[in-house]
Amino acid sequence: MYVESTVFSIHTNKNMIQFTAKEKASMTEKLREYAGREWEQELGRFEAEAFLEFLEQEIGAYYYNRGIFDAQTIVADRVTDIQDAIGNLEKPTER
Repeated sequence: MYVESTVFSIHTNKNMIQFTAKEKASMTEKLREYAGREWEQELGRFEAEAFLEFLEQEIGAYYYNRGIFDAQTIVADRVTDIQDAIGNLEKPTER
């Protein structure tokens, strides 16, 4: 993980997802709460941060890629809508 000032970054090929220190602390706390509630396992801050780092490095790309795919689908749908709208603007001509 690359740390720059108070921003934490995940590198994925040419792209970078950045989290602030506050966001990372919030995610860490959510992991600690989840572990206690669901697994009856108390995680210290260090352990939760290490688990979060593991999730970011090993699993995060799956979520990132799904988000990219979903965004591409939305854009493609909008382009189709625009193409249809432009086509509807055409005026009839002699053939």
